[in-house]
Amino acid sequence: MDTYHDLISQTFDFPSQEFTVEGNELRFHGIPLMDLIRKHGTPLRLTYLPKISENIQRAKQWFRQGIEKIDYQGSYTYCYCTKASHFAFVVEEALKNDVHIETSSGYDMHIVRALYGKGRINKQTYIIANGFKRERYKRYLTEFMNDGFVNCMPILDNLSEIEYYKEHVHADTRANLGIRLASDEEPRFQFYTSRLGVRYADAIPLYEEQIKNDPRFELTMLHYFINTGIKDTSYYWSELRRFVHKYCELRKVCPTLHTIDIGGGLPIQTSIQPEYDYPYMIEEVLRTIQRICREEGVPEPHIFTEFGIFTVGESGAHIYNILDEKLQNDKELWYMIDGSFITNLPDTWALNQRFIMLALNGWERNYKKIQLGGLTCDSQDYYNAEKHIYQVFLPERGQEKPLYVGFFHTGAYQEQLSGYGGIKHCLIPAPKHVILDRDADGSVRDWEFAPEQDPESMMRILGYA
Repeated sequence: MDTYHDLISQTFDFPSQEFTVEGNELRFHGIPLMDLIRKHGTPLRLTYLPKISENIQRAKQWFRQGIEKIDYQGSYTYCYCTKASHFAFVVEEALKNDVHIETSSGYDMHIVRALYGKGRINKQTYIIANGFKRERYKRYLTEFMNDGFVNCMPILDNLSEIEYYKEHVHADTRANLGIRLASDEEPRFQFYTSRLGVRYADAIPLYEEQIKNDPRFELTMLHYFINTGIKDTSYYWSELRRFVHKYCELRKVCPTLHTIDIGGGLPIQTSIQPEYDYPYMIEEVLRTIQRICREEGVPEPHIFTEFGIFTVGESGAHIYNILDEKLQNDKELWYMIDGSFITNLPDTWALNQRFIMLALNGWERNYKKIQLGGLTCDSQDYYNAEKHIYQVFLPERGQEKPLYVGFFHTGAYQEQLSGYGGIKHCLIPAPKHVILDRDADGSVRDWEFAPEQDPESMMRILGYA
């Protein structure tokens, strides 16, 4: 008999450090997920906090090893970009690892103030302020700079942004600035150049005409962002080389420029099978920067990265119960979940984002090729081979024992995109959210961060109560 366990074991290098099976039930980092279901029910969203710290430390180690191996002369600084997940338990877990933060909105600055008030950051913490900035955002940044947050660094996104700082930053304040360059998008995009950042040709005039002769400001960082993240593709290496050459050109006329920010983070695993050689990619990034700087005769810059998805993505999971099955024609068998892909995992709908999908129980049963359907009335509320990296197989549904399925590495952006605590399509409620952590002795603690959304909260939002 070919069981689901046989299928996974023969297809992948399974079990892995992250996923194991005991008693035909899946464990995630050694945690018996069926025990959580028995305690909390489904649908269920999980956040496993130790994975956040683990990934930060992995990335730091890879950069440290790469710098030592090739004798790179600059330093490395890890930033967490808050837009991947703004929740306090995520940001505070990240900050335990001596990291800095990147912001993208004026409302981020309220989070920064709260973190400072709680002692999680100090006035030396780097606040890399990205994004196209409305007046509120620029006002908050100016207040931080005037208040002695010496590493609060606006990254100029357009040519006129600096005018606000020149008007409002105090005469005795000394502030660091960055410039974001507008990278070219992937060939598949419908336009060539990112709408964010300044044109390559405008970077030097912006420095010489607006920054160079103002004693309050120093241009210290050049920033770019690649939407794909760091990947071993010709597109990525081409954009990185172009960016580093511009850094060298600007560095020759701006002696205060000493740092680059290579925005666009490391990718996360979307399969049980390891997909990326992270140490190789990081070493190649360092070698590329080092080689070009030596050719151009300029010092190798310090390097900042903004890892959002890599920081928090692999800490998340969504768990569903298979409510029923529907055979809609001779070939298409649907398993219906007690949730929605559109409302809970919007990246599967909007971007065909792949996540790791595994059954939580029933590993001893035969398996079937299936399609997963969500509860909304939208025809796009599904997950199948079109969206998955492989064909979708799950165990047969038992007549007496329910079947559960988990989507893993869902910790980044899903609530940011679908909204948290508001109104969802077809009034599908937000699932219960449970936090998982480990005590010093390694034992697991779980606690409820938020219950499943109730109808009373929806009625208030909609104006019926």
